[in-house]
Amino acid sequence: MIISIHQPDYIPYLGYFYKIACSDKFIFLDNVQFSSSNMHHWNKILLNDKETRLKIPLDYHFGDNLTEVRCKYELGWVKKHLLLIQDAYSEAPYFEQVYPEIEKKLNTQYSSLAELNIALNTHIARRMGLETEFILASSMKMNEKKENLVIDLCKQLNGTCYISGNGARNYQSEEHFLARGIELKYTDFEPEKYCQNSEKFVPNLSVIDYLMNCGWNNPFRMNDI
Repeated sequence: MIISIHQPDYIPYLGYFYKIACSDKFIFLDNVQFSSSNMHHWNKILLNDKETRLKIPLDYHFGDNLTEVRCKYELGWVKKHLLLIQDAYSEAPYFEQVYPEIEKKLNTQYSSLAELNIALNTHIARRMGLETEFILASSMKMNEKKENLVIDLCKQLNGTCYISGNGARNYQSEEHFLARGIELKYTDFEPEKYCQNSEKFVPNLSVIDYLMNCGWNNPFRMNDI
């Protein structure tokens, strides 16, 4: 049983969905503390050949977890994001297929930032054809932090292999995972060029860029995972 875990980020890059594709079960770590330095509430698209940030204004207090952070819909950020996406991709090959679905999701008001991101990311994953089971960490018992938290979550789901992001190398030990019967692997995602309306390919943009240029097609060669 292959498990991966990640906070619910805002329209994340393809590497996020690669982890989902590699896994039998994917845990949205939705009840950990919000960090303004992480990509929970922003991402980048390509507009006029330049990276352009889409950022959600938030209402929160220090220490709030992702399920407690509210998106400030009253500031009209949804309209702004949709206009920027239109400006960037209205001439893209798959705009007519992809945009209406993204527009519908964004025009739905959610109670929290976590709920918004989970709704967007699960929809995108399913439209890509990914059949991974999604689980909310908030529905599971959590008492530990960092490495011990990850191990406990994997054990609750009878995981035998955990696919980690590379940023966790500095606090995770393969021996600790193996002692609990879990193989520790790190993602090997490498961005591949796709047809992008740019003079020079720009990797690791929001998945929106891939979808507008390539459609809902699954970009991962599953036999290579």
